[in-house]
Amino acid sequence: MLTKQKKLILSGAQQDAMRRAGQANAELMDYVRPHVKAGISTGEIDELVHRWTIDQGYRPATLGYQNYPKSCCTSINDVICHGIPDNYRLKDGDIVNVDITTVVDGWHGDQSETFLIGEVSKDKRAVTQCAFDCLYLAIDALSPGCSVSKIGETVVPEAHGRGFTVVREYVGHGLGRQFHLDPSVPHFPNRQSRIDRLYPGMCFTVEPMINAGSRYTRSDKSDGWTVRTKDGAASAQFEHSILMTEDGPEILTLTKNGPRQGHKF
Repeated sequence: MLTKQKKLILSGAQQDAMRRAGQANAELMDYVRPHVKAGISTGEIDELVHRWTIDQGYRPATLGYQNYPKSCCTSINDVICHGIPDNYRLKDGDIVNVDITTVVDGWHGDQSETFLIGEVSKDKRAVTQCAFDCLYLAIDALSPGCSVSKIGETVVPEAHGRGFTVVREYVGHGLGRQFHLDPSVPHFPNRQSRIDRLYPGMCFTVEPMINAGSRYTRSDKSDGWTVRTKDGAASAQFEHSILMTEDGPEILTLTKNGPRQGHKF
């Protein structure tokens, strides 16, 4: 879902607008949270997301974005990202990433969480823990004016050290009035990420996608959106919207009821 636009340095008022969008998105995640359990369909999760968003006077960013048909993404087990909600009912042993983006007064809040449904396998639990830990390790590595590559330089050795791999085809991004802005925020270091810098006033996402098997991906030709691991292994992801300030990174999408840094799954 990446369409590059010019990067944006936000004014103080614009930063506050992004804070409001981020907190609205976090409230939505907490609203959906107790419903993400065995027996619910991913389509019903989407209905909850859509209804809450519209009732608040906001807009679901994904609905209609590049013809995407739903108000959130639900990515189950071997689905890395962009899973389309449908009639599938979650069952014990599944993991599911719920990715939501809310537009509040024209500004975007964006985040995702991976949920464990009932008793899951050791591999699924471990890859979920790794994705969660990598998210916070990457955020902690950031400082005003640092290179974007700090994220990949942190995530890759952590994931590889645990026996997992990092998806390269799908990345984080700048965020503001547009859903996707420069800079691209890969979770592995590359030439461009060593050049690009994160200055105070910039908003962006950190959203490492970690695979239990190989890093390689494949797209479902049937719907044009769903991205799976090529080898069928499980994949997990967590995402926050971040504002770089003069004092360092500020997480805009912290929930009241969700897992906080240091949480053990």
